[in-house]
Amino acid sequence: MPERPTGHRPTLEAVAARAGVSRATVSRVVNGGAGVRQPVAEKVREAVAELGYVPNPAARTLVTRRTGAVAVIIAEPEIRIFSDPFFSQQIRGISKELTENDTQLVLLLVEGPDDYDRIARYLSGGHVDGALAFSLHTDDPLPAIAGRIGLPTVYGGRPAWTPAPGGAAGVTYVDADNRGGAAQAVRHLIADGRTRVAHIAGPDDQTSATDRLDGYRDALPATGPAMVADGDFTVEGGARAMARLLEHHPDLDAVFAANDQMAVGALRVLRERGRSVPEDVAVVGFDDMPSVAERADPPLTTVHQDIEGMGRMMARLLLNDLDRERTAAPCAPAALITPTRLVRRASA
Repeated sequence: MPERPTGHRPTLEAVAARAGVSRATVSRVVNGGAGVRQPVAEKVREAVAELGYVPNPAARTLVTRRTGAVAVIIAEPEIRIFSDPFFSQQIRGISKELTENDTQLVLLLVEGPDDYDRIARYLSGGHVDGALAFSLHTDDPLPAIAGRIGLPTVYGGRPAWTPAPGGAAGVTYVDADNRGGAAQAVRHLIADGRTRVAHIAGPDDQTSATDRLDGYRDALPATGPAMVADGDFTVEGGARAMARLLEHHPDLDAVFAANDQMAVGALRVLRERGRSVPEDVAVVGFDDMPSVAERADPPLTTVHQDIEGMGRMMARLLLNDLDRERTAAPCAPAALITPTRLVRRASA
């Protein structure tokens, strides 16, 4: 193999000379352009490998109009993101899909309302080609920011302004069948002979929580609001909600929690109060995160959603949108709802 030149960075012109083609042909090949015959493209790639040529990022951006980076925005404080394995699973799926498509992930966190000015400046600065956003709340300003900038965005979870089920024009999102999965969980408890089924709900400003509450009510339409206690998707929030439920309804015999973290908090309080699970009180969660559900005491019956798979799908939809934008193909926003299923373990 010919030796690579030393002492300077190989140029596009050097690759063109080595391959015996024009500079424009080399540019099209290294930037993924069309219109180059396969044998010629192969000669260019061989010259790139021999010379150790690395495309100039700034020049590549001018040609492709792409930065090769995508922002991942999580509308939660840092302490919650790094303590809840839900977020690591979703980020893992996103990262895998972006890596396979040679795209950089840029993580942007929201500690409070003031951070949105910083995020808006960054997004409008042309640093990323698009955004993936999840765990949004009802009044989150991010959708308006992305719309004002014209930044292609895919959401994780149904945005609050869209109808359920389905989507709204111009909105692309990926979600699980939260309502159907919740109804399945509660019907499982009813089929098991439970007659006093309570619910630990998530924050009412997030659609995943409200959809799961709706699913609970689908299965138990006659149950009053007193059998529902609000939580915040954390272990501590689940524990507080379980304590309130036991205070007002000491005869309850089952609990459906809107996520695994709150279910673990409920298990802790039930154990402290001397209630046996599932003999006295059955407990079902939602998420099916192995690091939580399988390690719970007892192991947690829960509703499975493909968290990592949804992250991959979000990234895939965004990359498809960016490709359509580059080729001027018509955009096709979509609402993708992934199936859920009950996973039975020892808690119910």
